[in-house]
Amino acid sequence: MAFDPNSVELKEKVIHIGRVSKTVKGGRNFRFAALVVVGDENGHVGKGIGKAAEVPDAIRKGIEEAKKNIIEVPVLNGTIPHETLGEFSAAKIVMKPAADGTGVIAGGPVRDVCVLAGITDIRTKSIGSNNPNNMVNATMEGLKSLKSIEEVARLRGKSVEEIR
Repeated sequence: MAFDPNSVELKEKVIHIGRVSKTVKGGRNFRFAALVVVGDENGHVGKGIGKAAEVPDAIRKGIEEAKKNIIEVPVLNGTIPHETLGEFSAAKIVMKPAADGTGVIAGGPVRDVCVLAGITDIRTKSIGSNNPNNMVNATMEGLKSLKSIEEVARLRGKSVEEIR
């Protein structure tokens, strides 16, 4: 059963807008790149980058790409099931489950990804690169690597009760 992004109300958050220029004979041409994260705050989150000559067009393209790249995140009582490390390029994001009421302890782009994924309690630490694109990618890699207790039980050929 694949997730249909059009079947639910997705919230979107613009993480970063970068202005890039190309120097030509007549001067500089400016274009914009928008890093956008979308999520339903219920275990689904996606990331996209849109590039265009105008900011609104770049954001719209980013949202369309993010809807195509949605992943499912196992959320257990508002937190993640186990500790994980997301790595992308030079960025590393350590993510740890947190007790109920802790809140989202995360900085910048990592916070936005976690909130849109529906995580309400988590502790994170960003190590290395603070490039927004790499941080979002590292967070997504970490969330992708999470396994629910049902998945672990199935992989080990045991029941959920035996693993708990």
